[in-house]
Amino acid sequence: MSFTDKAIIITGGAKGIGEGCARIFHRDNGNVAIFDVDEKAGTGLARDLGDRCRFYRCDVSSEKQVQQAVSDVIKDYGRVDVLVNNAGILKYSGVTDTSEEEWEHVMEVNVKGAFLCAKHTIPYMQKQGKGVVVNMSSVQAFVAQKNVAAYIASKSALIGLTRSIAVDYAPEIRSVAICPGGVDTPMNREAFSQSADPDKVRQETIDIHLVERMANQREIGELVAFVSGEKGAFITGQPIRIDGGIGIKLSGSI
Repeated sequence: MSFTDKAIIITGGAKGIGEGCARIFHRDNGNVAIFDVDEKAGTGLARDLGDRCRFYRCDVSSEKQVQQAVSDVIKDYGRVDVLVNNAGILKYSGVTDTSEEEWEHVMEVNVKGAFLCAKHTIPYMQKQGKGVVVNMSSVQAFVAQKNVAAYIASKSALIGLTRSIAVDYAPEIRSVAICPGGVDTPMNREAFSQSADPDKVRQETIDIHLVERMANQREIGELVAFVSGEKGAFITGQPIRIDGGIGIKLSGSI
């Protein structure tokens, strides 16, 4: 596939799945715009990729910052063809243990951030007559881990947002939700490190996948690029699981 002369915004693009997406789109000749709050990681990745990649410091939960960052992309690249709403945070707690502030923070980044970025990029896509919005949901929109109530709720909301965008802005704009299983990212490694036995938790995570491993971030990026390009042009409004078979196996000996 080729994204030559196209501009791709990737939120949370400095690390993890976002970095994987950035590298794949850049490999396929796209002009990559990384939105992230981690300036060191973002500028480092942009420098590593070189031409056709720029970093824009942006907190996606701030409408003012989103407006400015999108405006800067338009000034730099003249267009925006793909928006990958990847920025996300994870808090470990159940409903009764989650503070109002924690709940709001997860929703502001994971859901409001996707809404704001879509709100301010779709009008440019409409002027071009074409565009794609990819929302990074999770397998946990379908099956639930314990003690991640706010995260699960936010990732489930993104599937609804995906459907809404697909219906409201068809046929020019497509929207797709990508739902990964366990991915070997800095966020997950940090989560494992908080356990009393990180190696055990990591192995438990591997074991819930039928393929007996976690995904790497480039594998997710490959799927994101596919649904964003011409080969995926008939896909819209749908959640697509890339989860190594989590949740489809029944226990028992038969």
